[in-house]
Amino acid sequence: MVESSQPRRRYIDSLTEDGRYRLLVEAVTDYAIYMLDPDGFITSWNLGARRFKGYEEAEIIGRHFSTFYTDEDRARGLPEKALSISAAEGKFESEGWRVRKDGSQFWASIIIDPIRDPDGQLVGYAKITRDLTERRASELVLRSSEDQFRRLVQGVTDYSLYMLTPDGKVATWNSGAERIKGSHPVKTAGVLALRWS
Repeated sequence: MVESSQPRRRYIDSLTEDGRYRLLVEAVTDYAIYMLDPDGFITSWNLGARRFKGYEEAEIIGRHFSTFYTDEDRARGLPEKALSISAAEGKFESEGWRVRKDGSQFWASIIIDPIRDPDGQLVGYAKITRDLTERRASELVLRSSEDQFRRLVQGVTDYSLYMLTPDGKVATWNSGAERIKGSHPVKTAGVLALRWS
């Protein structure tokens, strides 16, 4: 087993530093990793970008990265703002809808880092995108379930339902508790207090 890994190790050792970085970036398929020139035009494209954005390298190199933004975001100037913030602050991070080649949309986490030469001049941007559509869908389902449960508990008027924090303070108070106990909740500075009628 040790012998079979030796040729692979020699191959990696034989690569230049640039070659090792290129091998690393090409191996990543869960993230779109690509570079932009200072004006936002795409200059490189990895397998991850191809996998979930749908464009082959030859189709996308030389196009503006705003291609992936929704019409609404382009109208608001979001691509330009993202580059401006990245250049000024050293990074741009956000989440939002992005568009695939086939026109479908996906929820994405976006990071744009400026790339500067040794003199500090902006020479381009490193762009990393991750498809978070499944995570967002799960969060929306959970949020909807929590909202339904909250409405259910608030709708119960025949029973007093409330929760206490570990130190004994009231954290929640339903309408049944208000009716039966004769008090209603008042939130002051983020703290729930009860006002007795």
